Amino acid sequence: MLDKFGIAKRIAKEVKNGYYVNLGIGIPTLVANFVRTDIEVEFQSENGILGMGPFPFEGEEDADLINAGKQTITALPGASYFDSATSFSMIRGQHVDLTILGAMEVSEDGDIANWKIPGRMVKGMGGAMDLVASADNIIVAMMHTNKAGASKLLKHCSLPLTGVRCVKKIVTNLAVLDVTKDGFKLLERAPNVSIEQIKAATDGRLVIEGEIPEMI
Repeated sequence: MLDKFGIAKRIAKEVKNGYYVNLGIGIPTLVANFVRTDIEVEFQSENGILGMGPFPFEGEEDADLINAGKQTITALPGASYFDSATSFSMIRGQHVDLTILGAMEVSEDGDIANWKIPGRMVKGMGGAMDLVASADNIIVAMMHTNKAGASKLLKHCSLPLTGVRCVKKIVTNLAVLDVTKDGFKLLERAPNVSIEQIKAATDGRLVIEGEIPEMI
């Protein structure tokens, strides 16, 4: 079973040379720490930076340098800063190759709910709806179940939707799955996790074909 760092490390394998990548709040922000050093990748944050680096070491934080989740970050050599209008032009103009988001729920059709739980105070949805409406390649990073043990991979989302039929792949603490027309297709198992455990934790349709390898 993976922790949040393991999820981020596995998603980092999906980041290819030359990609422009947007990292959502939560687990996705950790992906920048695990991308291969022999490839060139530009991380974009919708508050107006292109060229984000890993999180700073303790004591080296710059309070003026933050991501969209208001976490302190580092900037790589050649990073650029711009206003929100320019940032969202990048997103809406489909200049981002990969978007990595957290989620509270994902449906078997690829719907995502990640911005609001009714009755709870929220600061706003940020750039989530622009990202899911504009991106062709969306990977979700999340735990497979909630704190009560209920599945977050559902037949239909119960929370307010952020986007419809937009998620392509999901990496959880239990598995890697593609979203297909037939449901969640199981690609890999997390270390020491059985197919039975994944079945029990998945409420939506789960497609299992052939031998399912353990994640490396």
